[in-house]
Amino acid sequence: MQFEVWAPGAGRVTLECDGVTRAMERDGQRPGWWCAEAEARDGSRYGFAVDDGPVLPDPRSRRQPDGPDGLSAVVDHGRYAWRAEWAGRPLPGAVLYELHVGTFTREGTLDAAADRLDHLAGLGVTHVELMPLCPFPGRHGWGYEGVSLWAVHEPYGGPEALKRFVDRAHERGLGVVLDVVHNHLGPSGNYLPVFGPYFTDTHHTPWGVAVNLDAPGSDEVRAYLVESALAWLRDYRLDGLRLDAVHALVDTRACHFLEELSTAVDSLAADLDRPLFLIAESDLNDPRIITPRAEGGLGVHAQWNDDFHHALHAALTGESQGYYADFARDPFAALAKTLTRGYFHDGTWSSFRGRGHGRPLDRSRTAAHRLTGYSQTHDQVGNRAQGDRLAALVSPGLAACAATLTLTAPFTPMLFMGEEWAAGTPWQFFTDHTDPELAEAVRSGRRREFAAHGWKEEDVPDPQDPATRERSCLDWSEPERRPHARVLDWYRRLIALRAEHPDLTDPDLADTRVAYDGEARWLAFRRGDVRVVVNLGTEPAQIPLGGRPARVLAAWDPVEAPGPDGVLRVPGESSVVLAQE
Repeated sequence: MQFEVWAPGAGRVTLECDGVTRAMERDGQRPGWWCAEAEARDGSRYGFAVDDGPVLPDPRSRRQPDGPDGLSAVVDHGRYAWRAEWAGRPLPGAVLYELHVGTFTREGTLDAAADRLDHLAGLGVTHVELMPLCPFPGRHGWGYEGVSLWAVHEPYGGPEALKRFVDRAHERGLGVVLDVVHNHLGPSGNYLPVFGPYFTDTHHTPWGVAVNLDAPGSDEVRAYLVESALAWLRDYRLDGLRLDAVHALVDTRACHFLEELSTAVDSLAADLDRPLFLIAESDLNDPRIITPRAEGGLGVHAQWNDDFHHALHAALTGESQGYYADFARDPFAALAKTLTRGYFHDGTWSSFRGRGHGRPLDRSRTAAHRLTGYSQTHDQVGNRAQGDRLAALVSPGLAACAATLTLTAPFTPMLFMGEEWAAGTPWQFFTDHTDPELAEAVRSGRRREFAAHGWKEEDVPDPQDPATRERSCLDWSEPERRPHARVLDWYRRLIALRAEHPDLTDPDLADTRVAYDGEARWLAFRRGDVRVVVNLGTEPAQIPLGGRPARVLAAWDPVEAPGPDGVLRVPGESSVVLAQE
């Protein structure tokens, strides 16, 4: 077997494989690369030493059986016998479900999560979006401090468990999307700087120096990230990738990294003859990210739309701190704008940023499914001091209204695990750092951050306390009990309506028409012949829908169809979906 590693500044590189050390030779065809042949099989342990330093894991390791600091292990992907015949499932018409393996079940493994896939298939979602799986220190964490961008966190079950999960998902008709982090690596177990210029101090990010996308040596760094992305899609038969915080991918080159990545993914999709897609998390409100390359964009297939979340959250809760401030001034107007124009900040003043922000979205050429809409995500729940879900902040009726808006809006809807039954468990920030200094830095930093916003330090959960993770695990007895069962039925009905009525997956963002009364706290919108009405006020509302007859498709509380006057009478904190004849 041939081993290879990129170490452009090294004078000597050695390979240790199954206890035998060999000198590596420079590759005459690829500057900076070193190669060696060695006997190896699936599971063989190996690592590289640069200039007689310690033996370190392979930057392109496919498996880290002993965690980020241990030796790498060879993975023979050909050993797994795939069961499911899978032609893929495209993004248009999708309903995504964000899932954290470590808290989806108490066991916190991919196999345990796979045992719950029947619940998701019955719910009606189309794709499971797994939060990051790359190895990180300890057993439990969110996954955004991972290293070894080809490997699967061993406590989750490692590479074989991910293949079993994907196979079982595909057998149930569910696509699988993976959240990948290219903008930084974790502070512990990150040995990339020993091998080459993977990072640059030319730019800085919230996590320190930036990943090197445009400084000397960046060709190989970009290839490292692109090939990692393709490996997930190819070797594990994934259907798409969610790209974490692409606004932190600082790149001044003429061909942006995202364009290079989207080109490679589209090429792989053509080779595999099945749809593949990329979904970016972006804070830029820049439509060029999701504009096709042929039209001068970067070619990413969709992006998270935080503006929709912020407008909806402000309307539901009245919160106005931080980035909610701009939306809370007139939340119904903000919600109406996002439903019809995608972005709220499209060149408007952002008080949170202290400057203008965003750029208008061209509705004539941007399909609505390219924006992902949600009322909750791991960020929006977990980055609250107590990790409180929306159901802990508002009444069941208002939570149902949030579901109605999310699942009937023009965007690709996404749910956060447990929201479909108004889970009573929080989802808090937790870590399991093995470095005591790093653990204390994270603990004290978290408390200082929220103390600055008025929280008592003792009220902020300790990320390193195992109880914090335990509290965050879903309680799978809840969906069978009141009031959770009613909420779950509502989500199932809304998702079924989305599948039954083509108007609800119409890609024409400009076709949505909105009316609202901010003082009375109701909002209604039209998508084709479907009418959606939410009353966020506590008092019943009378909402004019026009003269066309309409029938009720779904209602949180019992309502009568509009009479000859075209007025719909909706109870307080309730929602209705109708079809006009």
